[in-house]
Amino acid sequence: MKFIRYEQNGQIHHGVLEGTTIKKISGTIFGAWEETGDTVTSSDVQVLAPLEPRNIIGIGANFVGQTDDLPETLPEIPVFFFKPTSSVIGPGEDIVIPPALEEVKFESELAVIIGKEAKNVPEDSVLDYVFGYTVANDVTAPQYFHENGHWTIGKAFDTFTPLGPVIETELDPFGVNVTATLNGVEKQNSPTSLMIVPIRKMISYLSQVMTLQQGDVILTGSPLGAEFVRDGDQIECEIKEIGVLRNTFVVE
Repeated sequence: MKFIRYEQNGQIHHGVLEGTTIKKISGTIFGAWEETGDTVTSSDVQVLAPLEPRNIIGIGANFVGQTDDLPETLPEIPVFFFKPTSSVIGPGEDIVIPPALEEVKFESELAVIIGKEAKNVPEDSVLDYVFGYTVANDVTAPQYFHENGHWTIGKAFDTFTPLGPVIETELDPFGVNVTATLNGVEKQNSPTSLMIVPIRKMISYLSQVMTLQQGDVILTGSPLGAEFVRDGDQIECEIKEIGVLRNTFVVE
């Protein structure tokens, strides 16, 4: 099921997307909801980020180029970072390049949406705590990375976390490809099997450190091929089974 969030006549609504038709719903997507009977066409409304996240947690450098490059031993402490919720935008919105810079990087990713409180979750139970999945663009300004490896500022600018277009609740996250197309040219295309820290392991690990809550978003890493982009460039991050997240980069 594809849950979508949209704005119409100044009001924000949730719905279920079927083809190009949105069936408006009432209630909460994480609990009880029902169809209202109202429908709209997706092209007639402004599609928003599919949720307002509680927390956004990303993992860095989590893909290899081929199966033979996967390490035999996983990192003892994976590289995680937080992104502020103020960085979230939806499909079609502009990604703003900070005024001190001429370029930033795109990073197409599979994002996991936590559906209920998760603490000390074993790997084989992780998917029981997942509500669904969406597409993310973990936009990055590495020029702001600290020399000792701190990444937060370079990940934190407003508009640096596009999400969407929907939350897909019926997805096999281990059988999809994460892709990115820049100005019509494919730059990223990797199966999630090339993740260094797999989805079950990363979420289980995080749950040992912090209590994950309903609405938390986990960015699972970006395939090789991310590039610097400039004013006017258009990026399309896609996971075929979820949809296309399209945004344009603009200078502030």
